[in-house]
Amino acid sequence: MNVRSTLLSTAAALGVLMSAGLASAQAPAAQVITADARSALTGGLHDAGQLASGMTLEYSVQPAPGFYDPDALFAPPQNAAEAAAFQERMRNNPKYGPLALANSDMAMSNGRLFVGNFNGFNAYDVTRGAPELVMSVVCPGGQGDVSVVGNLLFMSVEQNRARLDCGTAPAEGDVNAERFRGIRIFDISDLNAPRQIAAVQTCRGSHTHTLAPDPADPRSLYIYNSGTADVRKTEELAICTDGQPDQNPETALFSIDVIKVNLDRPQDAAIVNRPRIFADSQTGRVAGLWRGGAAGIASQRTAQTNQCHDITVYPEIGLAAGACSGNGILLDISDPRNPTRVSDIFDPDMAYWHSATFNNAGDKVVFTDEWGGGIGARCQATDPSTWGANMVATIENRTLRGRAFHKLPSAQGADENCVAHNGMIIPVPGRDLMVQAWYQGGVSVMDFTDPTKPFEIAYFDRGPVEEGKLIVAGSWSAYWFNGRIYSSEIARGLDVLKLVPGEFLSAAEIAAAESVRSDQINPQTQMRINWPDHPDVAQAWLDQISRSPTADAALTGQVQAGIDQWRRRASNRRGSAELAAALTAAADKATGADKGRMQSLAGMFERRAG
Repeated sequence: MNVRSTLLSTAAALGVLMSAGLASAQAPAAQVITADARSALTGGLHDAGQLASGMTLEYSVQPAPGFYDPDALFAPPQNAAEAAAFQERMRNNPKYGPLALANSDMAMSNGRLFVGNFNGFNAYDVTRGAPELVMSVVCPGGQGDVSVVGNLLFMSVEQNRARLDCGTAPAEGDVNAERFRGIRIFDISDLNAPRQIAAVQTCRGSHTHTLAPDPADPRSLYIYNSGTADVRKTEELAICTDGQPDQNPETALFSIDVIKVNLDRPQDAAIVNRPRIFADSQTGRVAGLWRGGAAGIASQRTAQTNQCHDITVYPEIGLAAGACSGNGILLDISDPRNPTRVSDIFDPDMAYWHSATFNNAGDKVVFTDEWGGGIGARCQATDPSTWGANMVATIENRTLRGRAFHKLPSAQGADENCVAHNGMIIPVPGRDLMVQAWYQGGVSVMDFTDPTKPFEIAYFDRGPVEEGKLIVAGSWSAYWFNGRIYSSEIARGLDVLKLVPGEFLSAAEIAAAESVRSDQINPQTQMRINWPDHPDVAQAWLDQISRSPTADAALTGQVQAGIDQWRRRASNRRGSAELAAALTAAADKATGADKGRMQSLAGMFERRAG
């Protein structure tokens, strides 16, 4: 994989790009995207060819009633004639715009999976095997990302067509008092009668949002709202004005919204801050990060940093990672009402910083690049392997440092939209694993334990919706929720996948991950995972140590005997103490991830020894 020495801070990048020229900031790619068995899968909406490795498809659930229409499938125009025909169709029959019925982001609460959609959201009971539809809410407005706390569901709304009352007739005109763009809040205590109880208007709508708990008040919640659309007119929402900050210091660009929710009175939710998290730390200049434009050897167009697309918070470490169009940033959220930037990075290979995911230790972040916006075929063999990829960064002294790129290694066709998209860590102890959506590139699992050498260990893929024609579909989000991978498929519905043992993942590692359970999971609000003292967890660490070519066969054999004895529930305090001492001594000589694995195993046997 490509270890990058030019993954730069913004200040350093600006200096390099402006003084030495764009080409000097670029290094050659090491990863090669090649054709494999996934590259030639047959097409079809619900009968496309499938291929999997390291995982298996358990269930595939077609879209809920009212959330599928063949007329709503979106084929991006490929030339001027197609673009003109599409515009004519919208004028004559504006029923469905692009992605009008697309599935989007997900959350889980109390055994129910909530799936957002540009047309509203659906809920499934996933406690009894195959997902069972238990609620559908039609509320158009895109993009419909959802999160859940208790009996409250929060939904992102961005499009101008959206109405306060969830009506299906578009809110037309430049200014419309019935238009809604922002965060909807629903009471879902009765799944048969969900109610919208609040609607917080924002200047740029809500593309995504993040729930940030208040460490000082468990009954308060903050929402970090990321708006990426145009700024509303002042006549429609008085707090909004547009323009660059050198001309308009009050511009709604170059900020995020911080919304406070009192969980006892959610109907009073309101914006309490619009922090300038992109400002220059020395001069205070509002537009303090990447200015956008062409960069890199091939002069790729890169986005200006005047917004965040996704922000992921990690409350236990007091930090958030922001994928903010032209930069990756790190925020101090110890005071969640007033987040402040502590680090930022730039790289000319990143066209649009899209999402961010921490590892469990909180010392790495995976940033994704949504090059082309998700509707282009960006995983072809001729595409650069550092464009539309993941960038793995480390956090050292609260400073981001880019280390390597990783892209889907399987070449996809020109009829498959594909680029890095939403993912989540898989809770395997001792490793940093991330499951991820790649649109019609499918679902892939990346090991980034070594941040300089990320690699793929499992995947599931389908062929295109229609061979020879790009129709937007594929996995929007792929998340690990309580032992399974759930994938919201833009056009095809919902997939449930199960990991299976293989070359890169043992049965014990999967069992340890499947043992992790949570009543509530919002992917952009990461919670620390702690594993219990259990033979499966011990076996997972041992399996990882045994994979090393330098593993001590005698030591691993002794540890295996100790784990086997543990499974038989035989007590051997002296033997456990001896194993703990041997592992501690071995850890003193070990390096890399194995050092931590041995230390963890030693601690586990120490506790068994009493």
